[in-house]
Amino acid sequence: MKIAIASGKGGTGKTTVAVNLALALEEVQLFDCDVEEPNCNLFLGFEMEPVEEVVFLVPEINPDKCTLCRGCSDFCRYNALAAIPNRILSFPSLCHGCGGCSFVCPAGAIEEKPETIGIIQKALSDSPLTFFCGTLKIGKATATPVIKSLQNHIDESRPAIIDSPRGLHVRSLRLWDLRTIVCL
Repeated sequence: MKIAIASGKGGTGKTTVAVNLALALEEVQLFDCDVEEPNCNLFLGFEMEPVEEVVFLVPEINPDKCTLCRGCSDFCRYNALAAIPNRILSFPSLCHGCGGCSFVCPAGAIEEKPETIGIIQKALSDSPLTFFCGTLKIGKATATPVIKSLQNHIDESRPAIIDSPRGLHVRSLRLWDLRTIVCL
């Protein structure tokens, strides 16, 4: 069973409810999916160890190969690429990592380079509570890949409490997998 504690805004007590619910249950997992401000461990005080870096692919344009066809900038619905008369501008902070720009480039001028955008950590503890936390690197705009990577660590055979991010990032939580959503 998965239980997500969610709200449309911050400051409603999601973290307090998630941590206390996790501590009240036995053999449960707690996932701090509020990767922009992960606060669960402020209450728990666990020593953490890194489990994985979350890597995101961003486009890098080779100006020597680029024919300025505009295919990549026309394709990108997030405006991460913009065509100007003499080159294509890249805005990695707007990129959603879909890879479409490199797919539509007829000249093969776009190479996707890995960039670390976050980290997943696990608590070092002999407690019956298993705790995972995701943290988005400062200045990175796309939290969804970090949340999805964090959720890949859920053990489906055990109950999981998910401290959700505030607002619209709740769609990142794979709501179709959840049994219960508690909205504050």
